Amino acid sequence: MAEGAGRNSPKDFNNFLGIALGSSFELDTQLVISTRLSFVQKEDYQRLEKELEHVQNMIAKLKKSLNLH
Repeated sequence: MAEGAGRNSPKDFNNFLGIALGSSFELDTQLVISTRLSFVQKEDYQRLEKELEHVQNMIAKLKKSLNLH
């Protein structure tokens, strides 16, 4: 996101926000796998899942506020 913010256009920034959102969903998958393999406790997973969802919502709302198609 920081790299995209330094680019010359809102369209570039929007693209980097999309990449960041995609990466957050990859992290979500890794959290699920880590929990299933007992590397992460369920309580920690639930807390991290809520925090990650909050970040995903913020990124999505920022993308929407740019109003680019």
